[in-house]
Amino acid sequence: VHLVESGGGLVQSGGSLRLSCAASGSFSRLETMGWYRQAPGKQRELVAEITSGGSADYLDSVKGRFSISRDNAQNTVSLQMNSLKPEDTAVYYCNAVEVRLAPIEYWGQGTQVTVSS
Repeated sequence: VHLVESGGGLVQSGGSLRLSCAASGSFSRLETMGWYRQAPGKQRELVAEITSGGSADYLDSVKGRFSISRDNAQNTVSLQMNSLKPEDTAVYYCNAVEVRLAPIEYWGQGTQVTVSS
């Protein structure tokens, strides 16, 4: 499974960005798709994830500002990020989990999001 992200970039504080991720390759069903981020010197953290049924969870610090959505038919997931803050600056990674006999996790290559103050 190959995950390709797009949509990162540089934005001023208070601005918006939309990240998109498309999955391709051979897989049965991607149960969960989501976004993680990693800032310099920090651990990777889950930002938002969404199940195939549409149930979503968010990192507390992004609730009310970020919104995750997915298209099961197209195998895509998007993250709309509004009211961005400098502390949102990080490399954002798309993640997908396929469930077979055991969960298999896939990662994108990452896309840089930089929020200037």
